Amino acid sequence: MTAPLDKILYVEDDPDIQAIAVMVLDAISGFKLEPCSSGAEALRKAVAFNPDLILLDVMMPGMDGPETLQALRKFPELAEKPVVFMTAKVQPQEVQGYLALGAVGVIAKPFDPMTLADQLREIWARVAH
Repeated sequence: MTAPLDKILYVEDDPDIQAIAVMVLDAISGFKLEPCSSGAEALRKAVAFNPDLILLDVMMPGMDGPETLQALRKFPELAEKPVVFMTAKVQPQEVQGYLALGAVGVIAKPFDPMTLADQLREIWARVAH
């Protein structure tokens, strides 16, 4: 029996996109969300929050999503956490690149607020053990 997806660390530098996702995932879908506006903020909060899944924007100033993922993987507590990238760059070769970095899924931006929670649950069901 797979544990339910409950806690999501969400890293997104765009405040408008972050606000929509927080509303959909937290207020409507009932996930416990820890929103972060940068890779650096995610590194500060991730271990204490102990997420089930990390939802990570690719294009961010400073540390981008792939760099943030590499840094998060250095924490033993986060080394095995599933990571889903969220990006407008969803050409097949780009998606393959994200999966090669260790992501378990890629959600295209702009995302559909009505299906975001279900997309995350589907990915979770596929990868959680």
